[in-house]
Parts: sequence; structure tokens; C-alpha cells
Amino acid sequence: MGKPQMTAGIGLEVTDVSEQKKANVENVPGESTVGELIQALLPQMNLPKNDGAGRPLTYHARLEREGRHLHASERVSDALKPGDRVVLQPDIHAG
Repeated sequence: MGKPQMTAGIGLEVTDVSEQKKANVENVPGESTVGELIQALLPQMNLPKNDGAGRPLTYHARLEREGRHLHASERVSDALKPGDRVVLQPDIHAG
């Protein structure tokens, strides 16, 4: 078996839940994970790191095309297609 081929980066549209913060990202490496993508996007989109009570927020990504939440361990090249729309949502914990 030969060397794995490096996939060309893909372009995505990313928004927060309110759709007030948007980013068009290009050349997302296909070998990166969804979790790595989320962590790279948080500062770029200026999303809060803490909730109103000061507790750290954890974000997950929702893939609009399939209407499902992406797992942080999924590879970008396996889960996403060029032009996909991804919504970043904070995990909400009651209590």
C-alpha cells in the first residue's frame, strides 16, 4: 500500500447559533479533526470562552447538510464536503 495522499483543504461556511457571527474558512486541512477545527475557529469568530456565571464553555459543531452533531474525533475529510455549513453551538448544562 502506498503513502496516504494529503487531501487538499476544503472551504466551509461557519456561523454561531444566532447567525450573528459568520466566517468563511478556506483550506481546512482534511486530516485535522472536527475538534481541532472548532478550537481554531473560536478565537477567529470571537466566541465567548465562559458563560454568564464564568464557567468554561464547550462547543460542538452541527452539520447543516445532514442535520447532525459532529463528533470532535471525526476527520474533516470524512465528515465535511466543500461548501458545507457548520454551526458552532455551546453545550448548555442546566443547574
